[in-house]
Amino acid sequence: MSGSEVKVKPLEQQQRELERVLGRPQEVGLPQPFLMQEGEFRLLKGSMSDGRSQAQDVTLFILISSQIVVIRKPFHPPGVWRPPSGLVRRGEGLREAARREALEETGLEIELEKYLLRLQPTFTHDGEEVHWTSHVFLARRVGGELGARDTREIAAVRLVTPEELRGPIRESLIRSGLGGLHYRAQVADLALARLRELEVI
Repeated sequence: MSGSEVKVKPLEQQQRELERVLGRPQEVGLPQPFLMQEGEFRLLKGSMSDGRSQAQDVTLFILISSQIVVIRKPFHPPGVWRPPSGLVRRGEGLREAARREALEETGLEIELEKYLLRLQPTFTHDGEEVHWTSHVFLARRVGGELGARDTREIAAVRLVTPEELRGPIRESLIRSGLGGLHYRAQVADLALARLRELEVI
């Protein structure tokens, strides 16, 4: 290993270290697989096909004045917004992945505050399955300005209230008919419930 390379700790060790600082996440069983349409399943598998990314993501609930940062992707159906998330790249730590994704998708520099959830969904299409892990964090803004850096991947960024995320935005996610967005609705439900338990919102 050259002097410029950084050896990333095993995932289990990273999780333990984050738990010591940010608290132990709630682990929720998701026994029912999320049925994906062909196009979204192909995108999911394609995102890992070059070997650069793992079957896991970081999902960020960034609070600014009691509002939550959400993003919209160019291919999202009308009305669909969701908290930012992104794949963890091979050789990348969870904290580093969270900071990178936040900057790319929202323009914000962040620090992690709470390790809210660790979820392990299964996505399926035509008998084929992908087993996944989502690491869900509460984060705070420490710099930057709201606005996507990666404008090919992100169409818009804005702030919404928890009530909007529970109500019309959730309805749009479910109405989409897309398994991946159904999963994102469930992630938001679980994260909002956890934030209420922690008396954050």
